Amino acid sequence: MEQLLVRLGSGSGDAIHWLVWSSTEEEIIASGVLADADQLSTLAERAGQRPIIALAPGSDILLKWVTLPPRAGRKVLSAIPFMLEDELAQDVSTQFFALGPRQGDQQAVAIVSRAQMQAWQNWLKDAGLFCDTLLPDVLAVPQNPDGWSVLTIGDQMLMREDEWKGLQGEADWMIPAFRHRLRNQETPVNVVNYSDLPLHDIAQVEQAQVPLELPLHVLAKEAIASKFNLLQGNYKIKRKRTGYGYQWRLAAILAVVALATSLIDKSVTLYQLSEQNEKLSVQINQTVEAGFPDIGVYRDVRKKVQSELARLENGGGKVSMLIMLDQLAQAFASSDVRPQTLRFDSNRTEIRMQAMGKNFEALEQFRKQAESAGFIVEQGAINNRDNMVIGSVAIRSES
Repeated sequence: MEQLLVRLGSGSGDAIHWLVWSSTEEEIIASGVLADADQLSTLAERAGQRPIIALAPGSDILLKWVTLPPRAGRKVLSAIPFMLEDELAQDVSTQFFALGPRQGDQQAVAIVSRAQMQAWQNWLKDAGLFCDTLLPDVLAVPQNPDGWSVLTIGDQMLMREDEWKGLQGEADWMIPAFRHRLRNQETPVNVVNYSDLPLHDIAQVEQAQVPLELPLHVLAKEAIASKFNLLQGNYKIKRKRTGYGYQWRLAAILAVVALATSLIDKSVTLYQLSEQNEKLSVQINQTVEAGFPDIGVYRDVRKKVQSELARLENGGGKVSMLIMLDQLAQAFASSDVRPQTLRFDSNRTEIRMQAMGKNFEALEQFRKQAESAGFIVEQGAINNRDNMVIGSVAIRSES
């Protein structure tokens, strides 16, 4: 199987290295260097139907491990950007988070600017190249289980420390950074050197020099074996299909989807109406029981409420509960007091209720309004509950 490997730069003006590799024959078919991203279109013919793997500069990608709660699910994974918000200099909304391997409660995450991701994809798209995989170049450096690995490509140096950690940059400043990094090591570090850099004279280094190969050749083998891909979610590439047969399949699929959507829509509507009807029945029962605490058992709520209203209308001699409540309507409205429970004593022509208001002044205002309407009002115990005032109130008609 033949594949095209392309190492992109951070900017459109950076040089781009490429290689066509046959994993079946284990040989290089062709390789070269492009001056900039505008030259990518020259690879379209070489790419043909070959899968394309693109390598992105590790300096543009932050690789981190995140500790997750035990048995974390998808919701926790979607919250990873906010878990890392305090550690990032940029707004998380401008960053793309790609999930890597997971080891127990440790989740690997690659973080890269959305603008940079879009730029890489635009270069490839404009060149007519359909890239299946985008990988940080430091993760294409062969991992050294006993230490670190170092490789150079052009004027760039790539250093891989472990499964999910590496550093990339210009060799002129990377070597001093490499030396500084080694000073903090208590014991010598085994370094597999895939470059011609003289690392043996650096303190704390035990160098294992390997035969020099074309850098992209070394990177290609590891990149093909890698299971990680930055192209996730909205950045995942979908190949275009053409052909008469495909158009017929697409039409058939759309017809089935349309029919299924229609059936689902009707089923959802029926379910929603049934659910709304059930909720409405519950609300009606709750309202009736609140207004008529002693209503008892009933089958037809409408007939039962009509019966209760008729009883209240005819009870208590000349004055009924409904007449009293109608006369108290202004007192309720002006004071913003609401009854929680209502009981009517027809023998005493008296309404007893638990009244709720915003404060004591509201209950006092209700009392004055009721008395001005010709009622005798007796207030009982008053309590504070949930920032509201609740008090017992007895209201009798003077007539």
